[in-house]
Amino acid sequence: MKIRNIDLFSPYIVVAVIGLYVALALVGFQNQLRNLQYPDPATFFYILYGTLFFILGVLTPSLVYRYSGYLKTFFKKPAAEGRDPDWYSKLSMLLDERVLLGVVIFSLILQGINLYLLGGIPLLSGYLKFKATTDLWRIAYPLFLPALALLLAKYPRKWYYVIFMVGLVLFGVSGYRTTTIAIILAVFIVTYYKRRLKTSQILAFISFIAVVGIAVGYIAVKAIEWQQWSLNPLDLLFYRAAFTTMVLSKIVAMQGATGGDLFMQIFSAGHPRVTVGCTALGYNACITSTIFGPALLDFGAIGLALQMFLLGLALKIVYNIQKLAKGAFIALYAIILAHTLIWIETGPTDITVWLFYALTLFGALIYWIRHSK
Repeated sequence: MKIRNIDLFSPYIVVAVIGLYVALALVGFQNQLRNLQYPDPATFFYILYGTLFFILGVLTPSLVYRYSGYLKTFFKKPAAEGRDPDWYSKLSMLLDERVLLGVVIFSLILQGINLYLLGGIPLLSGYLKFKATTDLWRIAYPLFLPALALLLAKYPRKWYYVIFMVGLVLFGVSGYRTTTIAIILAVFIVTYYKRRLKTSQILAFISFIAVVGIAVGYIAVKAIEWQQWSLNPLDLLFYRAAFTTMVLSKIVAMQGATGGDLFMQIFSAGHPRVTVGCTALGYNACITSTIFGPALLDFGAIGLALQMFLLGLALKIVYNIQKLAKGAFIALYAIILAHTLIWIETGPTDITVWLFYALTLFGALIYWIRHSK
């Protein structure tokens, strides 16, 4: 069966990537990179436990749909579109091509100014990377990615991919793999659903994501002035997966230690990943703990189950809507799926990504109000 005949980006891809991430970690442990030891077996139980609740969340809309005549009406495309209400027409103006293009250009200008004020390339300096996420960046990135994805989903002009490359460079030189991969992955998902890609094109896109992600991560790590790394780019990939899994292992042994503090810091001026480092490892450092770590550290097994169930539920609802509505919902689904896949390593501790989720669910609510009558 060809790759193009499979829906590659259904919510179940999260389960596949979790499996891949565990495999990468096991290679790192097996090779004892930087003397890492195998984690407690309970760690893998909680990975499986969280994954099963994610699958349950993905399955729930289908189970409810089967026994609800109301939802069957909701998830069927209307046979004929009537006149849109005034409030919906006004909201639709935000998706005008000129508005979206203006937002993209504005965000690129902001990021350009941000880099200029930093006085260098953060990718090549650990000190500049630490300063790169300024207030300008916090405005530029949340504007750029949704506007670009919406442009490509609603008005798929080829030259917009030039803007994509410009944005990729401007945000990529900030030195953060998550931002770089999120941009590429979101654009890939939009393109996957808008254009019938050949298998070779899909494989080329996946290879591009892997090469850029590994390269940015390796260059950024080698540029940190106060650390010394002797690992090659591939070993560094295995090591990071193993180290993050080791952090999760320590969290499993201290569930509920932060009592909700990590969750509250997401919506404040706090630094959740630094708190993870201080709590789990005992030193002040920005530490990732997988998609399972923060919820376990905050609320234990119940919190992890609830988080994974809600993520699976939200992704499946938006996935179903974008299958029917296309257009803007392809972009919204692409953005939250891309960041959820990245969360598999980093953990859901980013206010920006939660804002993307809020925007997407707001769009789902608008869809429901418009089509539920």
